[in-house]
Amino acid sequence: MNSQSHLNRREFLLHSAIAGVSLAAPRLLRAQSSGEKLPVAGVATIYKRNSHADVIFGKILEGYDQQGGPGPGLKLVSLYIDQPADSKLGIEMAKKYGVPVFKSIEEAVSVGSSGIPVAGVISVGEHGDYPADEKTTQKKYPRRRFFDAIAATFRKHKKVVPVFSDKHLSYAWEHAKHMHATATRMKIPFMAGSSVPVAWRRPELVLPRGCQIKEAVGVGYGGAEAYGFHALEGLQCMVERRAGGETGVKSVQAISGDAIWRAEKEGRWSRDLLMAAINVQPQVKAGPIEQRLKSNSPFYLIEYNDGLRATLAMMNGMCRHFSCAVKRADQAKPDPVWFELDEEKPYGHFAWLLQAIEQMFRTGKPTYPVERTLLTTGVLNRAMISLSEEGRNIATPELNVKYQPTDWGFATKKFPNG
Repeated sequence: MNSQSHLNRREFLLHSAIAGVSLAAPRLLRAQSSGEKLPVAGVATIYKRNSHADVIFGKILEGYDQQGGPGPGLKLVSLYIDQPADSKLGIEMAKKYGVPVFKSIEEAVSVGSSGIPVAGVISVGEHGDYPADEKTTQKKYPRRRFFDAIAATFRKHKKVVPVFSDKHLSYAWEHAKHMHATATRMKIPFMAGSSVPVAWRRPELVLPRGCQIKEAVGVGYGGAEAYGFHALEGLQCMVERRAGGETGVKSVQAISGDAIWRAEKEGRWSRDLLMAAINVQPQVKAGPIEQRLKSNSPFYLIEYNDGLRATLAMMNGMCRHFSCAVKRADQAKPDPVWFELDEEKPYGHFAWLLQAIEQMFRTGKPTYPVERTLLTTGVLNRAMISLSEEGRNIATPELNVKYQPTDWGFATKKFPNG
């Protein structure tokens, strides 16, 4: 891929209109394609090797393989980096491809002009040196600050374009709710979330809409917060397809140690379902889960408003992947699925996330509901509070989040256009 020339203001203005493309309704929807590359603004905390900024913006600049191959129909035309001193790679990439790095989010979104000449904004508030919340130990990434600055630029220039915010909305429920309310009020097409729901599925499981789900168990690994979020999104993209759609969450409790096995005896989670979710994964370590499970492996017990019970089990010491198992009322056996991720550069699951982002930029409509991530953000925050308070069961009337799922697809080959 050759270096791009410096910005052409007229080109941006021509590209700023988002094509209105109507979606067909097959079982799984696929991306609308176009020959033109839509200009997008990038906002990031830090841009270093293998950071989320690298594996997202790097694919726009250098193709899905990040080596010059085919990529998304997007063109990165501006960049703001919150911690530039630790972003040598990002600065070098911007220089190589003629992308101006601005000192403010407003300048990046407006590309230094008197308008909004981009088709969308991608905000990546992940990685970097930020303090942790004293109570929940969640990293205080500035995702709300980024979003507020983007929204303020829209208000100033009297124009909105779609926004994607990487991972969960915030470390604090109040911030997440504010971001969602602002997007709703300003009519900003808004998406967020993990790459897990669009990753490869083994088997390629799609639950029918309106199915009767009796119980669900998700499996994760790694940090209780950072990776717990990814596992929650995998669980949620399954259970949201139940009869009636999503109804919100009634209570959340995070338990660890002996409390996990007491909860099992009380019938609050099913070992059969947990084992189905574990055994669908590769490279599972042998041995009884009571002996294999490490102390940094909480279980999150979730009770939904419609009575559904779900559990997220962080299985450090036994598993190294994300998966889920769902028990349907009309099926004798659980439906398990492994969310397969590309574990090495170029981390190809982010290519499929970019496809969903591009779809929103082209249609002006969220590809799947941001309410999924609003809800998982709230569940995660309440779980972290519960964990800090020795497993207190927290009533969550504020998580009365209702929505219907879409039929957007997931990874089925190496890259979207490969």
